[in-house]
Amino acid sequence: MMTTKPMTKTQLVAAIADAMGADKKTATSALDAIAAIVAREVAAGGSVALPGLGKVVCRERPERQVRNPATGETVTKAADKQVKFSIAKALKDSVNA
Repeated sequence: MMTTKPMTKTQLVAAIADAMGADKKTATSALDAIAAIVAREVAAGGSVALPGLGKVVCRERPERQVRNPATGETVTKAADKQVKFSIAKALKDSVNA
C-alpha cells in the first residue's frame, strides 16, 4: 500500500478555489466557516452530516476504570466527551471502486 502525505490546508484551499471557480480568499473563508460550524455543533453535543463524506458526532463517555500500561496501575478516568467521524457509504464505495 502506498502512503502519501496528507493534503495541506493551502493545497485544499487551492483545490476548493479551483473547483468553485473562486479566489483563494473566498475558498479560505468557506473552509474556515465550515470548520467553525462543525466545531461549534459538535462541542455542543450535536452532530453534523457532511454529504458524501460522513458524519461528525460527539459522544459522552462515562467515568470508567482504565489501566496504565506502563505500570499496570488501575485508575479512575473522569467522564469525558469523544469526537467520532463515521464515513459515508458513498465515500467508502468510491474508494473501493
